[in-house]
Amino acid sequence: HRPLDEVVDEVLVRFGLEILKIVPGRVSTEVDARLSFDRAATLARARRLIGLYQAAGVHRERVLVKIAATWEGIQAARELEAEGIHCNLTLLFSFCQAVACGDAGVKLISPFVGRIYDWAKKTAGAAWDEAAHAGANDPGVKSVEQIYRYYKKFGVATEVMGASFRNVGQITALAGCDLLTISPELLATLQASDAPLPRRLDPAAASAAAVERVHYDEAAFRYALNDDAMGTEKLAEGIRAFAADAAKLDRMIKGLTP
Repeated sequence: HRPLDEVVDEVLVRFGLEILKIVPGRVSTEVDARLSFDRAATLARARRLIGLYQAAGVHRERVLVKIAATWEGIQAARELEAEGIHCNLTLLFSFCQAVACGDAGVKLISPFVGRIYDWAKKTAGAAWDEAAHAGANDPGVKSVEQIYRYYKKFGVATEVMGASFRNVGQITALAGCDLLTISPELLATLQASDAPLPRRLDPAAASAAAVERVHYDEAAFRYALNDDAMGTEKLAEGIRAFAADAAKLDRMIKGLTP
């Protein structure tokens, strides 16, 4: 019997290969979230995933290895990027995660707009005012805007890809972001609209912003993340959810293999 993790990685890459037949750009393939706090194991899995893609004739430039933005994940991504293996750091909710990813030379981050919004709304409870927190005032939008402004101000090459949108207002408020990943339903709503869509995020405006450069070593990163209740809770929750999905895939594959 072959190790289950090898079979899982092959399945994931086969899915990626099918997607790459359709899309002209890149595909993200995820390292098992259960390795989110294991730098060495994350490195090994990422290298294996890229090896499988290359064996199938896909250039590594078309693949992003998706890793949770823990301290260990970010440091693994630092090594991978130095080897020419590009990474998508996910489950990114806190500014300190974005700064550390930029310092590590990560190719792309995907901050979760909708999940930040969800947390703020749930935390506020009956006091939540939807209109007051719409568009540019949405807490998830403000988080991505802060990251974008910081990156452009200091020439950080990491791409910002806003993700997990709950409504069109969040998307239009981030018009001009490097990349946005949008569900088919919200894309259809945008397509059906004739409303003007002005650019909201602009590198020139960001370069003039009054923000200071910061860096985080491991202790400072862990403290800053711990000090951010939303970031801490959503990162932990996200890893648990991704890990549960990985375990589910394990069980499905076990059921299929003799």
